[in-house]
Amino acid sequence: MIVQLNIAEAKAKLSELVARAERGEEVILTRRGRPAVRLTPANAPDETDRPFRRAWGALAHLGPFSDKDWQALDEPAPGVSEMLRKWETETAD
Repeated sequence: MIVQLNIAEAKAKLSELVARAERGEEVILTRRGRPAVRLTPANAPDETDRPFRRAWGALAHLGPFSDKDWQALDEPAPGVSEMLRKWETETAD
């Protein structure tokens, strides 16, 4: 789930937003209706190294993933990484 709040609202809910980002949700703070910053956990891996974490972060509401679960997701089947990149490019427009 992507959460977008303006900076003024985020000030009042900072603890909640940090917790949501730590659970893998995408938290974006906006200024004048435009994305300004994204909250990410300090120990978050580089997205280019682990392409599936971003996609699976949307499933955070299903419960925590163990390190073993993440390791399994970090080893994509052949061709899947390219398909995911193509999908992300198409949906970004």
